[in-house]
Amino acid sequence: MATQFLLSEQQLQQLAPQLQQYLSDQLALEIGSFDARFLLDFLADKMGRDIYNKALQDAQTALAARMETLQAAIWELER
Repeated sequence: MATQFLLSEQQLQQLAPQLQQYLSDQLALEIGSFDARFLLDFLADKMGRDIYNKALQDAQTALAARMETLQAAIWELER
């Protein structure tokens, strides 16, 4: 069975060095590029859905607040 990666190749290329630097700075842990990419895919697989759903929830909240503002403006125009 082929592994489906959640992050694009470009995202992995950008994030892997940042993860390597973070682990080095914060935990004094040196990992290679392959390991960093593997860890990123693991984290995306395990946490990605929750982060995505939270972002959608935040967007819905922001849109609902904006819609209330627009509705109030329409009511004001109707007077």
